[in-house]
Amino acid sequence: MDFLARQEQVRGVLAERGLEALIVTHLPNIRYLTGFTGSAGIAVVTLEATYFIADSRYVVQAQTEVAAHVLSAENSHERVVGDLLRQQRLRRVGVEAERVSLARYESLTRELDGEVEWVPTRGVIEDLRVVKDAEEQQAICRAVQLVAQVFAECVQEIRPGVRERDLAAELEYRLRRAGAERMAFETIVASGERSALPHGIASEKRIGYNEFVVIDFGVVVEGYCSDMTRTVYVGTPDARAREVYATVLEAQLRCEAEMRAGMRACEIDALTRDLIAARGYGAFYGHATGHGIGLEVHEAPRLSRHNEARVPAGAVVTVEPGIYLPQWGGVRIEDVVIVNERGGEVVTPTPKELLIV
Repeated sequence: MDFLARQEQVRGVLAERGLEALIVTHLPNIRYLTGFTGSAGIAVVTLEATYFIADSRYVVQAQTEVAAHVLSAENSHERVVGDLLRQQRLRRVGVEAERVSLARYESLTRELDGEVEWVPTRGVIEDLRVVKDAEEQQAICRAVQLVAQVFAECVQEIRPGVRERDLAAELEYRLRRAGAERMAFETIVASGERSALPHGIASEKRIGYNEFVVIDFGVVVEGYCSDMTRTVYVGTPDARAREVYATVLEAQLRCEAEMRAGMRACEIDALTRDLIAARGYGAFYGHATGHGIGLEVHEAPRLSRHNEARVPAGAVVTVEPGIYLPQWGGVRIEDVVIVNERGGEVVTPTPKELLIV
C-alpha cells in the first residue's frame, strides 16, 4: 500500500480547504493513511509531515509498521497533540466531525485553550477511500473467496433442527481456521418468519421444514472486509417462495449487468428497486441496494435512492436487494462487485440459483 501517496492526497485536500493540519482519530482512516493495525492512537497530518501518536502498548508496533513519525504518549494522546500543534504554530486545524467523540474534543480544546481554531471536516479521508487500488481490490477478493469456500463446506449443516446460532458458530469456526482475522460483522442466520428481518442475527431458533434461511456473513483479511448473503430453502418451495426468490435474483442480476461507473448511486439503486416494485413487492424492500466495502464493511458509496453522488470506477460495492414479508419470510442475495466503465465485475463466486436442501 502506498501510504505516503495517500498522505499527499490528504495534504492537497487540506490546502484546498485552508487547513494547516488534520487530527485523525477514526482507526480505519488511520490504517488507510499509515498502515497502523492496532486499536488506539491518533494521527496528525500537517502540510509538511505525518505524525502518529501511540501509547506504550503500541509504540514498538508503530515503529515497525507505520509510515509516519511516531510519538510516544505517556499519559495523554491529546497532550502530545497539543504540544505538536503548539511547537509548529499550527492554528487552523481540522477534526473529523463525524468521528471524534465529545469527550476527546473537550480534551483537545482544554489542552490548547483558544490557541487553535478547530474546523469540523467531513469526508477528507473517506472520499479518498471510495476508489480501491489494485492491492485493496485483491485483499477484498481474498476475503470474498474465503467466505465462498466456507459457505460451500457448510451447506450440509443447513437442515431442520439445527439452531441458527450453531450454524453461525460452525461458519465462524471454519472461517477462522481457514485464515480469517475476524468476522466483519455479527453473523446473520435468520430462518422461517425471522428471515423477514433484514438484520436478524442468529438466535436460539431451530431451522424448520419448508422455510427460507437467510445467511449473511463476512470476514476480514489483511484488514479488508467481505460481505455475502445467500438464501437457502429447506424443504419443498411452493410457488410463492419460488416467485419471491426469482424476483430478487432477477433484480440483482439486472443491477450487476447494467450498473456503470459514473452513474449516480440512486440510479444504480433504481435498477433493483423499480423491478421489485413492478412485481408488486416494492413495499417490502426498504433498505438500500448496497454499500461500499473495504476497511469497513459499510462505507461510501451508499447505493441508496437518496444518494445523488456519482459512483467512480474502482469503487467496490455490495449489491443486495431483498424482499421481506412479515409473518412469512424473506429473501436477500448479496455479492461484492467492482464497478468499472463496462459494468459491474462480480467477484463473489458462489452460485445464486435457488439452493434447496
